Amino acid sequence: MAILNEILEYNEQFVENKEYKKYQTTKFPEKRLVIISCMDTRLTELLPQAMNLKNGDVKIIKTAGAIIAHPFGSVMRSILVAIYALKASEVCVIGHHDCGMSALDPDDFLGKMKDQGIKEETLNTLKYSGMDFNQWLRGFDKVEDAVKSSVSMVKNHPLLPETVSVHGLVIDPETGKLDVVVDGYTNVPKEQC
Repeated sequence: MAILNEILEYNEQFVENKEYKKYQTTKFPEKRLVIISCMDTRLTELLPQAMNLKNGDVKIIKTAGAIIAHPFGSVMRSILVAIYALKASEVCVIGHHDCGMSALDPDDFLGKMKDQGIKEETLNTLKYSGMDFNQWLRGFDKVEDAVKSSVSMVKNHPLLPETVSVHGLVIDPETGKLDVVVDGYTNVPKEQC
């Protein structure tokens, strides 16, 4: 059975049995926190459990490596929406050990694209148009440095209120142990994050 058909078949029973009722909440995060986390499958249930979070407590934004790559991209826009429209007052960037983005090799990645049918001429057109694949597909060597970089991107954003605390953590995807990389409660000036 195709995955979509399997999902829809299950969903029909889910709705019919009113299983959704136990997940009902408002759109506002109860703990007033927005989390930027990696899309790693090991964190789907582990991260909320390790942080004692339930449905409705936080806004979670998933991205490869928990990386905020551009100050005016969709991740940063989502953070600002969570703050200004959905009453979040803190931000937490959470990377993890053994991340697929660690030491990601742009050349290898482009090779995989070509193996899947992306034409060299398409890649050349994008390069000619200004696309820097080495920058766009760059991973990181140390997860702690990647977390610090993303925290700095958020904390130094010109549209972020001074009152918003921005934290950085790293989670162990095997045990759920959290280590603090940046404590957003310390009075660190924006530029020094």
